[in-house]
Amino acid sequence: MNLHPGWLEIHEGEAPLVISFPHTGTDLPEDLADQFVSPWLARRDADWWVHELYAFARGLGATTVRTAISRSVIDVNRDPSGVSLYPGQNTTGLCPLTSFDNQPLYRDGMAPDAAEIERRRARYFDPYHMALAAQIQRLRERHGTVVVYDAHSIRSQIPHLFDGQLPQFNLGTAGPSGAVDTSCDNTLADVVENLCRLSGMSHVRNGRFKGGWITRHYSDVPAGVHSLQMELACRGYMHEPAPDQVDVHSWPTPLDDDHAAPLRRTLAQVLNACLEFASNRSAA
Repeated sequence: MNLHPGWLEIHEGEAPLVISFPHTGTDLPEDLADQFVSPWLARRDADWWVHELYAFARGLGATTVRTAISRSVIDVNRDPSGVSLYPGQNTTGLCPLTSFDNQPLYRDGMAPDAAEIERRRARYFDPYHMALAAQIQRLRERHGTVVVYDAHSIRSQIPHLFDGQLPQFNLGTAGPSGAVDTSCDNTLADVVENLCRLSGMSHVRNGRFKGGWITRHYSDVPAGVHSLQMELACRGYMHEPAPDQVDVHSWPTPLDDDHAAPLRRTLAQVLNACLEFASNRSAA
C-alpha cells in the first residue's frame, strides 16, 4: 500500500546509493497555478528530463526519490530557514519569487506570504525530506556506508546566475573552490572528478555550484553518509537555444538519447564508482 502523496515518487533499491531528484517536477497545484505569471514561466527552470536521463540507475539497484512538484512552488533543495546557500551571489529561495533570469514569477499581489510559505513547507517540503531521510537511514543500517547523489541540470548560459558558459559537469561537495571536500570523502570526489575529466567534456569541482541543502544537510561522513551534487549543463543531453531565444516556443526541447549517449556513459561510470566506494567502505 502506497502511503505517500501522489506527487512523491519513491523507488526502493537495495544498493548503498540514494539518488535525489528535487528539481525535475513540473506540477503546479490547482490552487496555486493561477497565481503565477504563466504556467510556462513557473516550469521553465526545472531540471528538465534529468530523472529520465538517469533511468538506468534503478538497474544498478539505486534508490530514487523525486518530487513532481515544480521548484517554483517550493524548492526542496533550499535551507528551510531561508538562509542563502550562496551568500553574495544571485540565487533563488525556498519559495522563489523570480526566475533564474530575474523575472517575477507571480502576478501582482499574489506572491506567497510567511503563512503560505509555511503551508507549502508542511505539504511538500517536509514529506520529501522525511522520505529521503528514511531511505538513507534504511540503507545505512543495511550497509553501513551509503552515498547520497543529488542529481541536477541547468541551462548552460544564465547571465543572472553565472558568467559565460557553465562546464558540462559541475561536481559539488560543499567545499571551497579546488579539491577540498566537506560532504564526502575526498577519495570519492577524486574518482568522480577523474571520470568527468576522462570524458573529455568540461568539468569543475566546487565551482559555481558547490552543493545545495540536500548535499550539505544529509552529509555525515563519520556515520557513513557521503553526499555529493552533480549539476549538468543541459547541452549534454538536449539542444539548447541561445540565451536570448529561450521562450515558450523554444524551451524545453526534448531529451535526445543519441546526443545524450556520451554523457550517460560517464554518468553510469560515476554511479558505479559511488557504488564501489560505498561497498568497499561497508566491507571494511
